[in-house]
Amino acid sequence: MESKALYIHIPFCKKKCYYCDFPSFCGKDHLTKNYIEALSEEIISRASKFNISTIFIGGGTPTFLNYEEILTLGKTIEKLNIVQDCEFTVECNPGTLTKEKLKALKQIGVNRLSIGLQSTHNNHLKAIGRIHTYEEFKSNYYLARELGFNNISIDLIFALPDETLEEWRSDILEVIKMEPEHISCYSLIIEEGTPFHKLYNMGKLNLPDEEVEREMYRSTLELLTKAGYEQYEISNFSKKNKESKHNLVYWTLKDYIGCGTGAHSYIQGMRYRNVETIEEYINLMNTRENAMVESHKNSIEDDIEEFIFMGMRKIKGIDEKEFKNRFGREIDELYRDVIIKYESEKLLERKNGRIFFTERGVELSNRVLTDFILDK
Repeated sequence: MESKALYIHIPFCKKKCYYCDFPSFCGKDHLTKNYIEALSEEIISRASKFNISTIFIGGGTPTFLNYEEILTLGKTIEKLNIVQDCEFTVECNPGTLTKEKLKALKQIGVNRLSIGLQSTHNNHLKAIGRIHTYEEFKSNYYLARELGFNNISIDLIFALPDETLEEWRSDILEVIKMEPEHISCYSLIIEEGTPFHKLYNMGKLNLPDEEVEREMYRSTLELLTKAGYEQYEISNFSKKNKESKHNLVYWTLKDYIGCGTGAHSYIQGMRYRNVETIEEYINLMNTRENAMVESHKNSIEDDIEEFIFMGMRKIKGIDEKEFKNRFGREIDELYRDVIIKYESEKLLERKNGRIFFTERGVELSNRVLTDFILDK
């Protein structure tokens, strides 16, 4: 039986953060029971014919669900063919975590938590619309440790409105003290349709300038490397052998199944997308036992571009042999001039059969990657 990664989307939120453009909704608590029923049905119908190598429950806020709902979802997951060393991650939001919920997560087999902290400064947490304080985060984190969770990832965001370089450095140093196994550090992106996008267009969002943002990123590398974390992807750092196995599936363009509202799947070169709203999702699952509203067969060029774009996010970059095995062509047939150009500019390096960004290349990665778009 083939192995696949499984992503499960929980679209409920207590409050929507001002920067978030994910398919998540507030004030829909009355739909959680019906949603879990529909979701369970989709998980069984789509995932039970494969071995499941990683599970990631994301959102929204998965820990918005109550104790019983977590256990119900767990009973569904239990029916799947889960491989022995399956990494099972759940995203958690401080402010929605309780001892009872953490115990339920443990009970259903969760062995990795990804906790969204975003900042250790309460003024910034409030300004970006988070529902928790730094103190609440810490008590949730240490409670999870007490209950035996020994693989925890912490999410942070830098280049927040009015944030200084010193504040960001102190965020990193504070988190290092807690010794999580994994740290993700993303720069704030102003996404269309978000409250921050509106404020940005009105000139009311005071963001750090580009040079300060770059300095924040350099500080991230410097402080985390010094503390023994290894950067394995542009925004992700881990202790030895604690990389996110699930996210590596995306970055190596392997197959994954997405269940729930707005979830995407990639299976044998086909891309699928589910309907986004909770009501429509429940309705489609009840009436036709399928919530997909879009499917698209990737062309060979699509797959090549995605392999490059996702693979180059990894610090080790892409493997030339793997490229040839997958696409039946040498990478130089398509990209020789681009590779030579950026090697000479010291933005790309080619060594031991791999192509990867230099440190400076990572900072300018978007500029470099546009040259890897193929003429179709």
